[in-house]
Amino acid sequence: MPLILPEGLINPEALKYEKIFTMDQSRADSQDIRPLKIAIVNLMPKKEETELQLLRMLSNTALQMDISLIHMGSYKSKNTSSSHLEKFYKTYNQIKSQKFDAMIITGAPVERLEYEEIIYWPELKDIFEFARNNVFSTMFICWSAQAALHYFYGIGNNLKEDKIFGIYDYENIQNNMLTKGFDDIYSIPQSRYTYVSEKEVAKINDIEIIASRKDTGLAVGATKDYRFVFSFGHWEYDRETLHNEYLRDLIKEETINIPVNYYKNDNPNNDIIVNWRSAGNLFFSNWINYCVYQETPFNIEKIQRKKI
Repeated sequence: MPLILPEGLINPEALKYEKIFTMDQSRADSQDIRPLKIAIVNLMPKKEETELQLLRMLSNTALQMDISLIHMGSYKSKNTSSSHLEKFYKTYNQIKSQKFDAMIITGAPVERLEYEEIIYWPELKDIFEFARNNVFSTMFICWSAQAALHYFYGIGNNLKEDKIFGIYDYENIQNNMLTKGFDDIYSIPQSRYTYVSEKEVAKINDIEIIASRKDTGLAVGATKDYRFVFSFGHWEYDRETLHNEYLRDLIKEETINIPVNYYKNDNPNNDIIVNWRSAGNLFFSNWINYCVYQETPFNIEKIQRKKI
């Protein structure tokens, strides 16, 4: 089934190339189907790039999904045009009376700042509370996963001198809905300076640790009811995303290591090895199918407050 998107959000040729099937609202209204209502809170600087990456991941199920894009009303984006935001995005104030089957809150390049130093932190806290009360299952990605663990459970993060940067392998250690169908070893792209300790998360009885290793900290976790899913990596990343981040940091003359296990023979002059797509597509499909579609109330107004 297709994604219901605002007309003009994504170039039709890009949708065709990515094999993302869409329909407009009038066509959706003619079908006797209740689409899943999905909100994407996009905190990334290059919003259009992130839109396509996440829509690609969401399009791999047989379910119809109505997508709403959210941006921070308290922050003026420097990398996305105001016309794009005005045409395709809403703010928290515009959606706060609604309910959603699922929500994705992306990461943001702010992990080395204290939470209270971030301009939109008060608004993001409102969105966290909104997710707790009005969304059946929320996926927090990268920095937002750290921020959500801090906000809801009081868990702090830790700063590393060297960036956690590259493709990291994880062992499929348990029979979990989110990793159903995974191979014994799977890969996740990581790009961050901070991490959350597995030992700290293990103290929270409500959270299951799904993937972790010492050099990256927690990689995937979820509450036992799957109302909150914490994904510290970037399964949605394109082939070139880490490469572009590496070049960006070199241009800025930052001290940066070559992303590990990313280029053939760890040589940036060689081809990029993509080995995370199959696990990433399966992770998002499992989340939508098992944690959202099969559990969310048909009457969306019956979504209850998440207990913490």
